[in-house]
Amino acid sequence: MEKGSLIFVDLTARVKDTGEVIETTLIDEAKKLGIYEETRKYEPKLISVGDGWVLKGVDETLLSSEMNKQITIDVIPEKAFGLRDPNKVRRILLRKFGEKASEIRVGEEIEIDNQIGLVRFIGSGRAQIDFNHKYAGKIITFDLKPLSELKTADEKARALLHRRLPIENEKMDLLINNNEVIINLPQETYLIDGIQIIKKALSTDILKYISGVSKVKIVETYESMKTKESENIIVELKSERKEEHNINKEDSERKLE
Repeated sequence: MEKGSLIFVDLTARVKDTGEVIETTLIDEAKKLGIYEETRKYEPKLISVGDGWVLKGVDETLLSSEMNKQITIDVIPEKAFGLRDPNKVRRILLRKFGEKASEIRVGEEIEIDNQIGLVRFIGSGRAQIDFNHKYAGKIITFDLKPLSELKTADEKARALLHRRLPIENEKMDLLINNNEVIINLPQETYLIDGIQIIKKALSTDILKYISGVSKVKIVETYESMKTKESENIIVELKSERKEEHNINKEDSERKLE
C-alpha cells in the first residue's frame, strides 16, 4: 500500500499486559467486551497510510498490508505512546490549584499549565502529577483489517468531510466541478465549537489528498424567515389545490356514473 493512500480500517486496540481496551471500531466487539456506548458511532476508521494519523507501529504495518486480511500486531512503546519519562512526574503544591484543591482525587486526570496529568498521590500539602501519556511504556496489541481503499475524488471528499464533521452521507451537499470542491454545510454545523479551524483543516485535507483539486469552497447559507414562511405557504396552497382538484374529480366521476 502506498504512502498517502486513504483507506478504511476496522481495528481493536488493547493494552497487552492488562487487556484493557483502548478503542474499537466494531459494535459487536464493543458489546462483547462490555464497553459499548449508545452515544458513540461504531464505524471503520479513515486512515491516510504513513501520514501519522495512527501510531507509528500501525502506520508501518499498513504500508505492507493487504486488503481484507486480518492482522494482529504488538506495538512497542517507542512506536506507540512512548517510553515513561520520570522527569514528567512532578510534585505540585495544592495551593497552586486554588479553590479546586479540595476537589482533586487520586486517579483523576487534571489540567495544569495547559498539560493533562494523572494524579498519582496526595499528601503533605502536595499532589504528585504524572504528565506521561496514560499508556506510556505499554505494549499495545492491535487487531487490524484494512477494508477498502478510496479511489475516486467523490469518495475521498465525502470521507474527509465525515472525518472532520459529524455529517451523514445523505446530508452531504458536495459537488466536484473540475478543479474545485464545493461543500454546502447543513445548518446544524454552523455553531459547532471550533468550526473555523475545522473548515481550514478540511480544506487542507482535500487539497492534499485529492489530485487535481486546487480550490475548496465551504458554503454557509442563511435565509430570511420570511422567505421560508412564503415557501411554506406556497407548499400549503399547492397541497390544498391538489386536494380540491381530487375532490372535484371524484364528484365528476360520480355524476358520470
